[in-house]
Amino acid sequence: MQGVPSQFVSRHDAAEFRLASHRDGVELYRAHIVRHAFEPHTHDGFGLGAIESGVERFRYRGADHLAPPDSVVMMNPDELHTGRAETEGGWYYRMIYIEPHAVADITGEPGWWFDDAVREDLPGARRATTLLDALWQAREPLAYDSLLFELLTLFRRHAHVPRKNIDGASVRFAPVVDYLHAHLSRRLTLDELAAVAGLSPFHFLRQFRAQHHATPQQMLMAFRLAEARRQLARGGRPADIAASVGLTDQAHLTRAFARRYGVTPARYQRELRR
Repeated sequence: MQGVPSQFVSRHDAAEFRLASHRDGVELYRAHIVRHAFEPHTHDGFGLGAIESGVERFRYRGADHLAPPDSVVMMNPDELHTGRAETEGGWYYRMIYIEPHAVADITGEPGWWFDDAVREDLPGARRATTLLDALWQAREPLAYDSLLFELLTLFRRHAHVPRKNIDGASVRFAPVVDYLHAHLSRRLTLDELAAVAGLSPFHFLRQFRAQHHATPQQMLMAFRLAEARRQLARGGRPADIAASVGLTDQAHLTRAFARRYGVTPARYQRELRR
């Protein structure tokens, strides 16, 4: 696509994805990022992983964070975040993106939530790296599921179960978030979303921004790209996907997807088929 690289601009940047054919809602990811800066994006599931070397800087829930070597990273579903290298040589890291229903099914505990995005934990980070590497190599479903259970057990000590709602704002805006998910292909208005929340338009905008550290439009775009990613993983055609999630055309999808995930839709699909 004109103006969009088929891979990272820097030859030093690289990322790989892998899905488990037998386990829905789980995606493995490993990368070395030097130059690329990830624009705000979300994941459907928890993002759990470890920094092997280098330092990542990212913005998450309205604050900047640094993830140094031998730290664990814990992001909640649907939370906008960025990512870029803080050190000259970039950072190496491994992640698993696992949807809440899968966490609940594997652990028997619905409602996981993490307060801290980063914790320095040398033994935990190194154990997480070992388990994530073993998951990447696992070819037998039983071995994979056993490793997956062990990895979630490792992160369990950092999780709150169930999530506690302090001020009720999450409950107030939950219908709005559901509405965004349900109307990805539409051109939504501020008045329409405010009506769902039962607030005046700009009062809604201020309150939503304070709660989610993002505007409704930013969250909508993140949800659109997350849905595009799901459809790409199922083998959909990029042009059809672009239309289904409310993007202008395939070129728009390619640009937006590459900015948020660091790879083009075509390369993402190729990686998953490997």
